[in-house]
Amino acid sequence: MQKPFNLFAAVENIYTPRQRYVLLVASLLGLAVLMLLGLAQYLTAFLAAGILFVVFRPWWVALVHKRRWNARLVTIGILLITVVVLVIPFYSLSSLLLDRLIAFAQNPDQIMGVVHKVEKATGFKIAEQLNVRQLLLQAGAKVSGWLPTLASSALNFLVIVGLMLFTMYYMFMQETYFLLGLHRYLPFRNETLEDLGESLKNNVNANVLGQVVVALVQSILTGLTLWIFGVPDALFWGVVAFFMAFLPVLGTPLVWGPAALYQFSQGNNGQAIGILLVGFIVIINVDNVLRIMLAKRMGDIHPLVTLVGLVLGVEIFGLIGLVVGPLLVSYFLVLMEVFRRENRTHQQALAAAEKEVVRPPLAADPASEG
Repeated sequence: MQKPFNLFAAVENIYTPRQRYVLLVASLLGLAVLMLLGLAQYLTAFLAAGILFVVFRPWWVALVHKRRWNARLVTIGILLITVVVLVIPFYSLSSLLLDRLIAFAQNPDQIMGVVHKVEKATGFKIAEQLNVRQLLLQAGAKVSGWLPTLASSALNFLVIVGLMLFTMYYMFMQETYFLLGLHRYLPFRNETLEDLGESLKNNVNANVLGQVVVALVQSILTGLTLWIFGVPDALFWGVVAFFMAFLPVLGTPLVWGPAALYQFSQGNNGQAIGILLVGFIVIINVDNVLRIMLAKRMGDIHPLVTLVGLVLGVEIFGLIGLVVGPLLVSYFLVLMEVFRRENRTHQQALAAAEKEVVRPPLAADPASEG
């Protein structure tokens, strides 16, 4: 049977194999950039799904691989835990914080009253009303930028949460294909992939699990301290302390410090001194002790990496940048170490090859000549 005539076989391609290879890589990169631009506003959903995959994977391995539980039921249980324990409380606490900041920005009379009383007590001019209002507006806008899903429509928030849960479902249900795909398509050696995976696990443990524990403990201690010493809205300021605790330098002193000033302005000097004593002796020391203990147990991350990563990540990714930022810095350091290792191996190979080239020929054995 005669084969059909192939029109394209008779046409000469103008590109060399090398040029076709370069154009193929450029096309892949261009399509990847277009996809990232199209999904930019939903990027936090995929990042959060990857982080939660790392957090819940030990549970998944223990229940599915070791105890042979049904994979679909375990996955649905993980998704329910995510919604009940993480999504709903986070949405509620963030909404409370954002609404209160907006209310303070629109009606700063209460804060101005405290500022004037502090000025009378200290004799220093702190700020004009316009400056205080401007600072509050800037704080509200900054928090809105950190929480874009809450500052935008509820529909956008639901879409992001839905994408996150949908991605998590398929990452767990197709775990083997997902991990094999990473090894197949990422341009790294297996040793490098292991280093990157270890860095990811350490960052997630230190900056998600560990940091949440530290922030929760500090939040509870701050809220109880303010409630005991008679500061109004102690519950709200405890919620604020939870978010402030993620900042590695300032943290909860941004909450209980102004609370002590408020009590001084009201003439409650004993309560103000009590807040300062508890803050400096208990809250700060609990923070330091917990950070050291959890850093050793959950992930050995240098504090400078965490600090630079937080500043970088929150500015780019919002609140999810608390994890993504330190991860980017850690990955940069890991890849620098990989580059150093690969470059040293290459130089050793070149040196060995040069020795083989310049090695003199072996002298003939006189016995064999005889």
